[in-house]
Amino acid sequence: MIDTKHIGRRLPSFKASTDAWRLRFFAKAIGETNPIYLDEAAARDAGHPSLPLPPTFLFSLEFEQPDTRWRDDVGLNMARILHGEQSFSYHRMAYAGDVLQFDSCIADIYDKKGGALWFIVRETRVTNQRGDHVADLRSVIVQR
Repeated sequence: MIDTKHIGRRLPSFKASTDAWRLRFFAKAIGETNPIYLDEAAARDAGHPSLPLPPTFLFSLEFEQPDTRWRDDVGLNMARILHGEQSFSYHRMAYAGDVLQFDSCIADIYDKKGGALWFIVRETRVTNQRGDHVADLRSVIVQR
């Protein structure tokens, strides 16, 4: 059982860098072939200051959260969880060289099947080094 008292809990904020080599690696891993994600010159020719972040790259950065003690506090058993859902709302582009701030909270906790499945909804606001709002992430962790 996951206690719903954790709804609204702020999770530790953290920053992540967006190194160009990581963006290229991720783009190749997802099969992205658009040269703006792989080649700095192509990105600049398309009007970008640098390589743009490939779609969904922010999800991989969210795994870099250094302080994960909140999972124990909430009662998550890592052996019994799976990734249930992920959505993104983009507000502006982010580029190689940006340092992104991730501010997360637990937005909801609910159960289904009489408590056999617990759903933890995490919402994250991502801003860049200038404080500009880059994106909102929403993920659902399911624990059985």
